Amino acid sequence: MQTSSDRHEYPAHWEADVVLRDGGTARVRPITVDDAERLVSFYEQVSDESKYYRFFAPYPRLSAKDVHRFTHHDFVDRVGLAATVGGEFIATVRYDRIGPDGAPASSPADEAEVAFLVQDAHQGRGIASALLEHIAAVARERGIRRFAAEVLPANSKMIKVFTDAGYTQKRSFEDGVVRLEFGLEPTDRSLAVQQAREQRAEARSVQRLLAPGSVAVIGAGRTPGGVGRSLLDNIRDAGFTGRLYAVNKALPPERKELDGAAGVPAHRSVRDIDGPVDLAVVAVPADDVPETVAECGEHGVQGIVVVSAGYAEAGPDGRERQRALVRQARSYGMRIIGPNAFGVINTSPEVRLNASLAPQMPRPGRIGLFAQSGAIGIALLSRLHRRGGGVTGVTGVSTFVSSGNRADVSGNDVMQYWYDDPDTDVALMYLESIGNPRKFTRLARRTAAVKPLVVVQGARHGSGPRGHAVRATRLPHATVSALLRQAGVIRVDTITELVDAGLLLARQPLPSGPRVAILGNSESLGLLTYDACLAEGLRPHRPLDLTTGASAADFHAALSRALADDTCDAVVVTAIPALGEPPTDDAALAGALRSAAAATPSKPVLVVHVELGGLAEALSAAASTAPQPAPATPARPETQATHPAPSDGGRPPAATTPVTASTRATPPSPAVPLTPVSLPDDAHLIPAYPAAERAVRALAHSVAYAQWRRDAADPGKVPGYEDIDERSAAALIDAQLTRGESLTLGTEETRALLGAYGIHVHRALPAPTADAAVEAARTLGRPVALKVTAPHLRHRADLGGVRLDLADEEQLRRAYAELTDQLGTPEELSPVVQRMAPRGVDTIVRAVIDPAAGAALSFGLAGAPSQLLGDMAHRLIPVTDREAASLVRSIRTAPLLFGWRGSAPVDTPALEELLLRVSRLVDDHPEVVAVGLEPVVVATHGVSVLSASVRLAPPPARDDLGPRTLPAY
Repeated sequence: MQTSSDRHEYPAHWEADVVLRDGGTARVRPITVDDAERLVSFYEQVSDESKYYRFFAPYPRLSAKDVHRFTHHDFVDRVGLAATVGGEFIATVRYDRIGPDGAPASSPADEAEVAFLVQDAHQGRGIASALLEHIAAVARERGIRRFAAEVLPANSKMIKVFTDAGYTQKRSFEDGVVRLEFGLEPTDRSLAVQQAREQRAEARSVQRLLAPGSVAVIGAGRTPGGVGRSLLDNIRDAGFTGRLYAVNKALPPERKELDGAAGVPAHRSVRDIDGPVDLAVVAVPADDVPETVAECGEHGVQGIVVVSAGYAEAGPDGRERQRALVRQARSYGMRIIGPNAFGVINTSPEVRLNASLAPQMPRPGRIGLFAQSGAIGIALLSRLHRRGGGVTGVTGVSTFVSSGNRADVSGNDVMQYWYDDPDTDVALMYLESIGNPRKFTRLARRTAAVKPLVVVQGARHGSGPRGHAVRATRLPHATVSALLRQAGVIRVDTITELVDAGLLLARQPLPSGPRVAILGNSESLGLLTYDACLAEGLRPHRPLDLTTGASAADFHAALSRALADDTCDAVVVTAIPALGEPPTDDAALAGALRSAAAATPSKPVLVVHVELGGLAEALSAAASTAPQPAPATPARPETQATHPAPSDGGRPPAATTPVTASTRATPPSPAVPLTPVSLPDDAHLIPAYPAAERAVRALAHSVAYAQWRRDAADPGKVPGYEDIDERSAAALIDAQLTRGESLTLGTEETRALLGAYGIHVHRALPAPTADAAVEAARTLGRPVALKVTAPHLRHRADLGGVRLDLADEEQLRRAYAELTDQLGTPEELSPVVQRMAPRGVDTIVRAVIDPAAGAALSFGLAGAPSQLLGDMAHRLIPVTDREAASLVRSIRTAPLLFGWRGSAPVDTPALEELLLRVSRLVDDHPEVVAVGLEPVVVATHGVSVLSASVRLAPPPARDDLGPRTLPAY
């Protein structure tokens, strides 16, 4: 695309799709010599005022010389980028490298002048901010470190683009022009600004899909039946508040409506619709989709939901068809849900959109659902919709997205929308793949800080669905799960557990700790709940048995006491069918529990019931998690009705005395003898569960999440160490990488690199002969250890490959002879001699940069605990001081470090410092893709690194640090 005089080939890797402030998309790409006509056309559509701001003088048209200059670039010293929609320019940016005198220059000059021009019709969409991110990334790649820009004072919009970018800058004013100079190195503020813009843009792009003002169903059949017609009927029957259109290209010209769809205008093409269309729901054969997308793009449709199948899930041809679909849609600035999607739902009264294959609109509520599988989406909607029969307590949905093949809009985008969606309190996600795990973790951490995010992941033990583009990961699933939990994600294993946790989190407060009170009318059910609490790491009180004759008043009194107890953080109520005369009514019991819970709204309450469908329905108040509409009368019967006082004055029994048939002076009361309690419209609904294990597991998730929220409020800091020599480490890495693209460092190079970060590895000298072993011991100083380093015997003291505390030459020679006699020749064993380290606990420290999940730090005890039991803990890099401390304490075998069974505690502060230094090394130098320290002996004073390995490679792409882009297709 460039002439032979150009110095560099066309940089295709600079091409990118970006989401703009209003939720639309644009294509960013380099400007080439083929763009002359596009540039002229673009310039003709720019107002005279914008041209004046760009050139500081009236400039009605571009000369031939201008066009040549603005389309011929060497992609090094002169670069131009354009933002395009529909193949046409809507904005341009360029830089020209300059020297200290402001004249054109080449490398090593590291400054450039930058200038923008945005078409007036597209100003205010955030295009200039996005182009600044991309041109800055290009400039950094070409060795430019600073930008300079001259702007007229009246051009406040462009000045704001520069000042709001977050870069360190300097401003001056001379000759009526504002001169801005700023460095291009990303700062914490520039990254924060970029991520905030990303969140707003991606959230807006999803909002346009979920809250359209008008919808066209393309492929709606002329008669009832079929996918397209079902979608149309579902949208209409849900009471969609916007304008609805049917599109069927086979419709006779004289037909204006479909059979059985009175009031819904029908057209042969979306182009025939008189007025804007915000969302198109596409249900036509895959071969007809490109024509449909083109018509939508030309009509200005903002987004499309593609229900049609026959894409990547169908094989290689379908995968290419899917790529073409995404490229085509983005070229028009549209985003896609699907293809092969189940659809989207928004229960907001202002929208009421059911653009899905679900025949019923879910109840409105506070739970957001995302499912990559249509079948799982149906299961989730069904379980949340029905009363009883599984998880009891009816709840509702705010929004639902089934992404199908997830070709464009993904769980990351929907998370961005939920983050500040006032109608969503809890987010539930079923994921079969994570396209960008690094970004997912970042977004999950931010989302979880304000609302619970519960995730179940399918395809954990194999590849994801064929329709999904998934980055390969080298990390085991358990490690990825641990990293997600560190980011605040509530990881569950099943759909049932997903809904269980969602029900609790949607309407109950987070517990302050793990202390659980248990009360109910079944001693056996209480004991099962007690055991389940212990199994989940909670701290249960002994169950309080109210006996099977307990009345609603007894439950109310016991629950009130438990909630008032400062040693209790949550209450589990167990209930079986009452045996009293007359039996306690389900509605009365539900009212009693809700009334008691409302009096202490700061603690969560759960119910475990057996064969009490009526209780489950009563507890949910036959409603959703959304605030309930006020009843016709001021009083709410279940909470505001007054009741006659009981014969004993309503005094509850003592907390230490179980309520039994023999201690009650009167038979169980069918009414609830309570002082009236006024419940607000958004009173906590009490979730009920058919099994103790399910209730307690949901509570355990809530306890862990609440603790994460408290810890996240004070995450700690990444300490700095004055003895770290980052520059020397960088020089060593650069020198080594000249030898190859990926390599494992030698022993001395490893010691040097780690030493630059204050990590000292004990020296080990080779001992190919017994005489060499003796000489090595003399050099290192006795006592020494003799080890074999052959891969099959390395770190295997149990096989006799390590001999310790060799204090003299005789012991050393005897040990050498025994090793070679029993295990093999010196050539096979590769023995080494190392000075003895202080005795302690052998541990492992590892770090790895995974192409999918990012950089992770791992820790465990050496030997059987880590190798046999998999007892390793993981944290995302960079690790803070608090995270390092928690990493050490989170393995199951941690007591061995802290004086288990009378042993001396080891120096865990020194171990934590070692972990922090390894984290710093990997974070500072992304070329360090793997570090292994094994074993690390943690003694009562200090740590000893006895063996280390480091692997280098060119750093993997960090798309989370570069300019905002959508995944490439």
